[in-house]
Amino acid sequence: MGNSAQPADQEATIAVDCAAEDLARNAPEMSAKRVVTPPQIVAIYVGLALLGLGIYWAPELVRTGAHAFAFGLFAAMIALRLFAAAVRLSPAPKNSAPPQRADDELPVYTVLCPLYREGSSVAGLVRALEALAYPTAKLDIKLVLEADDPETATALSRLQLGPAFTIVLVPPGAPRTKPKALNFALASARGEFVVVYDAEDVPAPDQLRTALAAFDADPELVCVQAPLLIDNARSSWLAGQFAVEYAIQFLQILPALARMRLPLPLGGTSNHFKTAALREVGAWDPYNVTEDADLGFRLARHGGQIGMILSPTWEEAPAHFRPWLKQRTRWLKGHMQTVLVLMRNPLRTFRELGAAGFLAMHLTMSGAIAAALIHGPLLLALLWSLPAPDKHLPMGDLALAGLGYLSAVLGGASAALSLFNAAFARSVLTMPLYWPLTSLAAILALIELARRPHFWAKTEHGLSAREGRHTRPNL
Repeated sequence: MGNSAQPADQEATIAVDCAAEDLARNAPEMSAKRVVTPPQIVAIYVGLALLGLGIYWAPELVRTGAHAFAFGLFAAMIALRLFAAAVRLSPAPKNSAPPQRADDELPVYTVLCPLYREGSSVAGLVRALEALAYPTAKLDIKLVLEADDPETATALSRLQLGPAFTIVLVPPGAPRTKPKALNFALASARGEFVVVYDAEDVPAPDQLRTALAAFDADPELVCVQAPLLIDNARSSWLAGQFAVEYAIQFLQILPALARMRLPLPLGGTSNHFKTAALREVGAWDPYNVTEDADLGFRLARHGGQIGMILSPTWEEAPAHFRPWLKQRTRWLKGHMQTVLVLMRNPLRTFRELGAAGFLAMHLTMSGAIAAALIHGPLLLALLWSLPAPDKHLPMGDLALAGLGYLSAVLGGASAALSLFNAAFARSVLTMPLYWPLTSLAAILALIELARRPHFWAKTEHGLSAREGRHTRPNL
């Protein structure tokens, strides 16, 4: 079995406290520990009061204003989707990347794998990590376990872990979240670069070298994101829709943002960092349940650039409704946390991100929340208006909704071309039936944000058969 890292009790108490509280202590304005600040509470109440007065005194004006705002927001989101699809269809710019380094010139690379109740997944993860095309002597692989997780510990005890592996035990303590575990393990990371993988991940063997080549080619990069793709898309209709969604996000929208040097929300895994830059911004926020998206914008606020690489990581999508709903509720709750943090001081965030970055943040985060909230009601309104659209819903709204569906289908079809997968392309046609499900998740996210904002709903893995890896995408 591999090495084990478990500090003495007093040292462990200090280390876990730092992992949980350093960001909130050192940069409270960047932390989601406080869900809503007093100025935001005042702004919310004032806004609700003004809205109530407006509805009472000038309902038509309020309706027109809300309609114009929503129309503009969704039109901008559609434009982003169409642009991202067009970028995918156009030739990628040629980078003059330097040749990859020789083995003896490679830096130490830390691989962080936070695990919790992953007894059925760790053997596959270890095989995938052992397949990485990187010298074993230069790997610092940390399997990060909660101290009270005998299931995963027992599964690991049955494996023959090589010298690159270290088991890190995280002492109990609130909040019980993945980012707190990552912060705890980061404190002992030896690598000049660090990457995060989840239990079900199967990264392409060349991914570390590809990321390193990207850093060498562009010294301004502090992070690169690998595309996350789904390899159990045929296990259910829901998994197929999830696969389409991921392909659009990681093969189109994020690459388009990266090409324009705009901030982007990171995925929860396969993000590669310069370790020094990660520590400089306070690492992950233990109180944000989508610590990945939050960290992407915090890096941008500190002037860091994020890029995309081609080498993919294959993941398992939730194949059934209950695990999908738990995961999507957590994601939307975390997006709400992130937007609240970013909007504590809008002028400061605007200065730090720039006008284009500020707009991109709202299109990718605020827009996603708004879309999730409105998809279900919009579908009902469209169905109600079909017999007499001119009486029930303005034709402009119908046209916008139709263009929105068309842009998503175009994006999904373009992503299918990237993956050379005809079965995947068929899932695109039923996407409009999938979107309203997010409205339920958004409502539950709002409730959780108020009642238990830092609760981490774990995604269960190993629940469906996974297929072989496909041809690498053509970005």
